[in-house]
Amino acid sequence: MLKPLLIEIGVEELPAIPLLKELPNIEKKWLSILEEYNLKTNFSFYYTPRRLVLWHREFPTKQPDETKEIWGAPKAIVEKNPKALEGFAKKVGIDPKEVEYKTKGNQEFLYYKTEIKGKEAKELLPKMITKWLKSLSFGKTMKWGTCQEEFIRPIRWIVCMMEDEAITFNSFCVTSSNFTMPHRVFKEPIYLDFVGNYFCQLDKKGVILYQDERKNKILKEIENIEKQNGVKVEIDEDLLAEIVAITEYPTALLGKFDEEFLELPPEVIITSMKEHQRYFPVYKDGKLTNAFIVVSNAYTDDFSKIIKGNEKVLRARLSDALFFWHNDLKNGLSIEGLKDIVYMDELGSVYDKVKREEKVAEFLAKEFNIDQNAVNQAVNLAKADLLTEMVYEFTELQGIMGYYYALKAGIDEKIAMAIKEQYTDTASNEISAILNIARNLDTLMSLFSIGKIPKGNKDPFGLRRAANHIIKIAIENNIPLDIKKAIQNLKQNYKNFDTNALIEFIFERLYKFYNVNPSVIRAVLATGESNLLEIDKKIKLLNEVVESEDFKELATTFKRVANIVKDFDLNTIKVDESLFEKDEEKELYNEFLKVKNIKNLEEKLDFLISLKPLIDKFFDNVMVNVEDEKIRHNRKSLIASIYKEFLDIADIKEITI
Repeated sequence: MLKPLLIEIGVEELPAIPLLKELPNIEKKWLSILEEYNLKTNFSFYYTPRRLVLWHREFPTKQPDETKEIWGAPKAIVEKNPKALEGFAKKVGIDPKEVEYKTKGNQEFLYYKTEIKGKEAKELLPKMITKWLKSLSFGKTMKWGTCQEEFIRPIRWIVCMMEDEAITFNSFCVTSSNFTMPHRVFKEPIYLDFVGNYFCQLDKKGVILYQDERKNKILKEIENIEKQNGVKVEIDEDLLAEIVAITEYPTALLGKFDEEFLELPPEVIITSMKEHQRYFPVYKDGKLTNAFIVVSNAYTDDFSKIIKGNEKVLRARLSDALFFWHNDLKNGLSIEGLKDIVYMDELGSVYDKVKREEKVAEFLAKEFNIDQNAVNQAVNLAKADLLTEMVYEFTELQGIMGYYYALKAGIDEKIAMAIKEQYTDTASNEISAILNIARNLDTLMSLFSIGKIPKGNKDPFGLRRAANHIIKIAIENNIPLDIKKAIQNLKQNYKNFDTNALIEFIFERLYKFYNVNPSVIRAVLATGESNLLEIDKKIKLLNEVVESEDFKELATTFKRVANIVKDFDLNTIKVDESLFEKDEEKELYNEFLKVKNIKNLEEKLDFLISLKPLIDKFFDNVMVNVEDEKIRHNRKSLIASIYKEFLDIADIKEITI
């Protein structure tokens, strides 16, 4: 028999971020428990800040009966060892005289068959619900009162009802019952005589249970505000999800702040709104305007006091920010104070890091013929905003505030932009690119020099991200960064470390950077190429060939080329035309000589591929491993010459399909 089942866990207000992080797992964990107890059925999960709800329209009232078959030792073994029979009987809980034999295959085996009656669901649900609650992982947990159980917030009530029957049990120091709590504005609980009443009763008492409905209500109300006021609201999806998670009856409201605060950089205003107050910023004619959207959780007809209260709070925050702004402009940018900020115990201060980055940037600027004075100025101003009052208050604005302060100080726009972009994976100019690469390359070399190397999935210092940024910045900004050369030239500025390990670590990120057959990357790296632009070009060229329809045939031919010369010393290549005995040798060699005049990699690859018919003809008609050592070496030299030209692009033997 199937009946509707409602489970509700009533809690003190849940913090949004931990709830949203665990959200993808909550339903999976309940499903796993249903499967474990053989009560699997479809269900829906809903949440508000005060409740976690599982709803089954049809839930089995008991487990299905099971037939269990148990097989034991073969009869031939039992006859030799009677204790096997006694052991089997004891295992299944019967008298040895009751044991039967059953044929399986060509043998008889000890056999026992039993019927297991399914248990009533209401007997199992208390254990299942408690197990589910204990499986939820929200990060930090807490205890409350005298309760020894822990949860992210105190559990205040539990509803477990099957149709019209309340299933009573104790869990987390709460006795389940048939009542739930409405919106906080209502004081009296809602008593349920049937699970279906739950949904309409909550709706009448200020709780929109369905999270999607709350989200749509917010978006619809924001849309109305936009139309009525001729403005545009920036919807941050993460912020929206957070607001949906902390409201039971959301209402979008328009608030205002004084125009004088628009003197602040937009990022300061937006950060004050989003990060601290959960407001949405408002734009008019493409520019930030002195308004904001706050989403209230109040259940009322008069929101005037709520709007005024939020305006007052934001005014106080923006007043502080404006004070910091003026003070910071007055003090200007300086890095002397960075000497007092520890970067890492074994790596000195932040000032020391700046000076290491300066050396890296100097090498890179010289290598790529970029204005060294401008690069030097960018490096030395890049972290100065860490000393400002604004960044002290809003740490997420580091780099961004440096940009604005630099502009106000009359610093060149390119340098200011480099300061702003240093913590991102983008660069809008060459100075920004060099500063970004210098910062990340120093971070990698510094951390490797003190043994802080990522292991497994752990990467506490974000070194994989740093390597990703180097690759992305270099390629997108057309900077021919030779990783090996850079590290070899700069390693003297650091404690001794395994430079090859760092080079390999950076190149490992290429496998995440490109959506290609991994063997394509491996084939390119096997040539020893370490210039990121060249690597990028070669991977893309080779991948086009590998993805072509006729690559399998090409691979067969060129893998044979690689195998023929796998033990051949490429430094001993010497082709003597006078030793050619077959027309196929002469024809292949004469055509191959044309490759010497091709400089463009794409054209070279196309040409080498075009040699396939002649190579096949050569292999069909020419014996390479002949007894005559000179002829054998000459023929291998011819094939090795082709292989060596391929090595300008990739090592073809590494490619797998």
